[in-house]
Amino acid sequence: MKLKTFALGGVHPEEHKLSANAPITLLPLPAQLIVPLGQNLGAPPKPLVKKGDEVKTGQLIARGEAFISANLHSPATGKVLKVDDAPDASGYRRPAVFIDVSGEDEWAEGINNTDELITRLDFSREEIINKVKEAGIVGLGGATFPTHVKLMLPPGKKADYLLINGVECEPYLTSDHRMMLEKAQEIMQGIRLMMIALDVKKAIIGVENNKPDAIAHLAAMALSHPGISVQALYVKYPQGGEKQLIKALVNREVPSGKLPIEVGCVVSNVGTAFAVYEAVTKNKPLIERVVTITGLELARPSNFMVRIGTPIAKLIEAAGGLPEGTGKIINGGPMMGKAMTNPEVPIIKGSSGILIMPGKLSSRKHPQPCIRCSKCTTVCPMGLEPFLLAKLSKLERYEDTEKEQIMDCIECGSCQYTCPSSLPLLDYLRLGKFRTGQMIRNRK
Repeated sequence: MKLKTFALGGVHPEEHKLSANAPITLLPLPAQLIVPLGQNLGAPPKPLVKKGDEVKTGQLIARGEAFISANLHSPATGKVLKVDDAPDASGYRRPAVFIDVSGEDEWAEGINNTDELITRLDFSREEIINKVKEAGIVGLGGATFPTHVKLMLPPGKKADYLLINGVECEPYLTSDHRMMLEKAQEIMQGIRLMMIALDVKKAIIGVENNKPDAIAHLAAMALSHPGISVQALYVKYPQGGEKQLIKALVNREVPSGKLPIEVGCVVSNVGTAFAVYEAVTKNKPLIERVVTITGLELARPSNFMVRIGTPIAKLIEAAGGLPEGTGKIINGGPMMGKAMTNPEVPIIKGSSGILIMPGKLSSRKHPQPCIRCSKCTTVCPMGLEPFLLAKLSKLERYEDTEKEQIMDCIECGSCQYTCPSSLPLLDYLRLGKFRTGQMIRNRK
C-alpha cells in the first residue's frame, strides 16, 4: 500500500506511544461525578435537573436548544447534589451538574447497554441524524463539534467522501489506536450509518503507518463493507489535521476560511463513528469515552473507558499514582495539549488523553531573540508565517493578524516545536487568534 501524506510543512516529534499495547480497561465509577454543561463547540445546553433530583444512567440532564449545541446525559445513576460552577481544564469556573453516584447502573428506558453487535442499516437519513442529535454526539477527536450538525449538509452542498480520522498523530496518545483494534466492527457500522446520512458512496479511513496492526485489521474488516477503504499514511505531524487529512487522502485543498464540505468532504473521528453506532442502533447517549493516561515515568500507561465527569485524579490513581518529580499534568498531548493546575478537573467528551510530564522535560527554555531562520515558516502546515503572526499578536495589531490569515492557524504547535530560539510562538498565535476572532464577530 503506497503511503500518502500532506505536502506542506510538518514535523516529526518522538512518538512515545507507551500505551499502544494496553487494552481498553473499564475504570470504576467514582463516588461523585462533575458533569460540565459546556462540552461542545457552540452554545452549552440548558440544565433540566436541579438539586435533589434522582437520575438514571443515560437520562437527559441538559438539552441543547441552539442550532450548534449538544444534549448532555447523566453518566451514572444517582442524585443531583447541585448545579454549580466547577473549574474546567483551563482553570476557569463553568456551570456543571454534580451527581452523587448511588452504585449500580439503572439505565434510562430504551437504552441497549449490551455488547451485542447490531448490524442494522435500515434507518433513514432523518432517523440517523435525529438519533445522533438526541444522544449528544460530538466530534471525539478534540474539536467537539456537534455531529448531527455535521451530518446536516448545507443547502446546495454535496459530499463525495466521508473521511475517517484514525491518524492519532499527537505523541503519546493511543486511545484511537486501541479503539481501531478492539471496536473495529462497531466503527465500520458507524461509518456505514454516517454514509447513509450523508448519501455518500465512498468512505476512507486514514491511519498513520506506525499502527500497522490497526491498518491490517481495519483493511480486513473493510472487505465486507462496500465503499469503505483504508489508506496508510506517512508518519508526519499534524497528519490528523482536518485539512491535512483531506489533502493526503483525496488531494483536495480546502480554501482559506472555508469548511471541508466546500471540496465535497466530511471528516469524522474513529471514536465518533463508534459513538454514532451506539447512538443509532442502541439509543445509547455519549456518556463515556476511551482516554489514554500516559507518561514516561508513569507506572502503568493505560487506556481506560471512562464515564464523563470522572475526576482526572482517578485515572492517575488507577495508572499507579502521580510520579515523584512530576512537572505538569497536560490535558491532551505534548503538541496541542494544555497544562492543568487541578487534577480534580473532570473528563469531558473531548478528553482524549492525559499526559503526566516529568519536571525535567516540562520546563521551558528561556526565549532568545528570533534569528530569522524561517524554520517556523517551513514547518507550518497551513503556509503561514508564525514569527510574523506572533509578533503582531504581541503588539495587539489584530487588523494585521486578520490580513495575515491567523484564523487559518490550526494551533498544531509545529512552529514552536522547531524554533531554535525557544520562542512561545503557539501562545501568541492562540492569543492572537482568539482576539482576532472576537474582533471579527463584533464587526458582524
